[in-house]
Amino acid sequence: MGHAGMAAAAVRYLRSAGEPRTAGPVEPLPRPDLRAVGDDERAPVDPAEFRRVLGNFATGVTVITAPAPDPAADPEADPGATPAGFACQSFAALSLDPPLIAFMVARTSTTWPRIARAGVFCVNVLGAHQGDLCRGFAVSGSDKFAGVAHEPSPVSGSPRLEGATAWIDCAVHAVHTGGDHLIVVGRVRALGTPAPGPDGNGPADAPLLFHRGRFGHFTP
Repeated sequence: MGHAGMAAAAVRYLRSAGEPRTAGPVEPLPRPDLRAVGDDERAPVDPAEFRRVLGNFATGVTVITAPAPDPAADPEADPGATPAGFACQSFAALSLDPPLIAFMVARTSTTWPRIARAGVFCVNVLGAHQGDLCRGFAVSGSDKFAGVAHEPSPVSGSPRLEGATAWIDCAVHAVHTGGDHLIVVGRVRALGTPAPGPDGNGPADAPLLFHRGRFGHFTP
């Protein structure tokens, strides 16, 4: 597929997700030129080796959530639909002014189109005790929210998971292509951490980490 074909495919995908219903006006950043990688440009990197080497970079772990569709606002919405959510370790702060964050999601994800249609999401930063919760959100084909305590985030209404060390309530700001993933930029609308306990720390202030294919935690 040539450069023009890649661009057209990306545009069709983004349009198929529907127009985001953001909480307010958003000033989108200019879209970069889309460019395919030619066969003669591909680096001789084995995917398994790529994963092994990059796995040495320890990351935090998040769960990205979005509210269930509202049948009153979207006649095509399934009245029995549940909120959407998936585990994500590819997350980072992006900009302070304006406040932006970013996460990466596979283009094959079945959860991302639901988040794109909502146009809003909440990033839940998981604590060291939430490994099992993360595993539940890493699989597909089931109700990931069954038995999971949560409440609506203040602006978007996206699920804010109980026990998370931090939450960031966002509107979709921009979406860019990045190979077999999408780079989603979120405009931060609200954020916070749990109320501190008697010792001055939050109830789950130690973060959940992912390193070399395993969960771990930070010890001060």
